[in-house]
Order: sequence, then structure tokens, then C-alpha cells
Amino acid sequence: MNGMRYLALSLSAIGLFLLYGCRSTATQAPDRLRTSYAPLDRKLRKLVPIDSFTISAAEARQLPEAVFLDARERQEYEVSHLPGARYLGFSEPNTSAVDSLPRNTPLVVYCTVGYRSARLARELRRAGFGRVYNLYGSIYAWRLAGLPLVDAAGPTTTIHTYNHKWGRFIPDTLGTKVY
Repeated sequence: MNGMRYLALSLSAIGLFLLYGCRSTATQAPDRLRTSYAPLDRKLRKLVPIDSFTISAAEARQLPEAVFLDARERQEYEVSHLPGARYLGFSEPNTSAVDSLPRNTPLVVYCTVGYRSARLARELRRAGFGRVYNLYGSIYAWRLAGLPLVDAAGPTTTIHTYNHKWGRFIPDTLGTKVY
């Protein structure tokens, strides 16, 4: 009898552990962070962490004296980037983009949707920068907010979407997609 009771308790504990471990980790974004494109919002809920340093495109644009850092790879940056953004990179970050900046400079890090930039924003905070923000939805949210992109020649409507799969999370009407 004790063996059956032990087995039943063990199975119950395993079941609770599995239920807890498999629960959804998606975070509902506050209204201020939501984009105008539901497929992107659904993807971001599952992918991009939200903390007190997560900001929207509108908030980023209003941040006085902010330095924008592009956390994508060089070929993505060359297709288009936010006006005035400095290239930081991701695989091998270009730290010279921030070396000369005071540690209290507001930094806004972005990538395609906010996953890579969230990681680099944490690293910059660990390196002593106190005001490092992740642009939630990143370059996609920026375009969805109607804000401009540039390339080396000036304003552009071309956007690097990382690959074809990620290109689904921004409407075709917002520009020419490059993979």
C-alpha cells in the first residue's frame, strides 16, 4: 500500500513539474509597446523580453540626446538603418561605437525585431552604461510607426528582414524587403 501511495505522489509531483516547466513564457506587452501589426506583436510576445529598459519607437524618438546603435550584421545595416544610427554589430560587436561616450549617455539598441538588441543592451549595461534601452520591435516597429530609414545615399524604403521567414512579420506595403 505504501508503495502505491509513493508512486501516486511521485507521478503527481512529476506531472506538476512538467506542467510548470511547459507553461507559456510569453509576456503580454503593455499598450505603449504594441505595434500596429498583430503578427509581429504575437511573435514579439514569445521572443523579446520586456523590462524597465524596453521602449517603443515613439518613446525612443523622444529620448533627448539618445545615441542609436544598430545590433545587426554589417550587410543588414548597409541596406537600411535608423537615421544617425551607429553600427554596433552582433556577432563581433564594434565597441568603438560606444568607447568615446560618457557612461550616462542614453543608448537605444535595435536590430530586426529586438531579440539580438535585448542581449546587447544587457551587455552594455554590464559594461557600465546606465541608460541602455532596447527598442521593442526594433527596425520593424520603427517602420510601422511611420518613421524613416536611411542608407548611405539617404532616405530609403528598403528594409533587410534577416531572411524570408522573418519578412512575414512586416507588411509588404512598408517597403522593399531584402533577405
